[in-house]
Amino acid sequence: MLFYFVALLVTLVDQGTKMAVRMYMEVGDTMRLGDSGMQLQHYENSGMAGSLFQGNARLFGVVAILFVAGMMYYRRKGEIRGFWMQAGAGFMVGGALGNAIDRFIYARVTDFLVFPSGRGILNLADVAINVGVVMLVIGMLIRAFQSYRAKRLRNALPKIER
Repeated sequence: MLFYFVALLVTLVDQGTKMAVRMYMEVGDTMRLGDSGMQLQHYENSGMAGSLFQGNARLFGVVAILFVAGMMYYRRKGEIRGFWMQAGAGFMVGGALGNAIDRFIYARVTDFLVFPSGRGILNLADVAINVGVVMLVIGMLIRAFQSYRAKRLRNALPKIER
């Protein structure tokens, strides 16, 4: 249930923020957010990250749908389990769906978040994908450590019984 809740929430929040940006900002408009150094800038990207391969939005939409199908397959298979992995996969799927919706409906993705580092322009779907990757890695590390600990415990038991 966590997986579906996170995926749905991310998709809805992403689409809502993009809708607000399209409604209230012209393409190219910039707005500073206080003294944080962060700003909003309305940008339409018909390519992929870093504005590479412009004009291929629908192709990347298909890639996003294939990614979502792959995540669903591995989740159904039982490979994605536990809080961290379920939530991480939900963030990633929600982000992929949010951008896929834009790619199929508008043939471009609405980006608007400019961080102080100046490394590109993102939207909440992109942020969610990054958060999801970190959470998935944390979940994988937890699973690996638990497996390692269980293996050490199994190997130690026969020695104790002797």
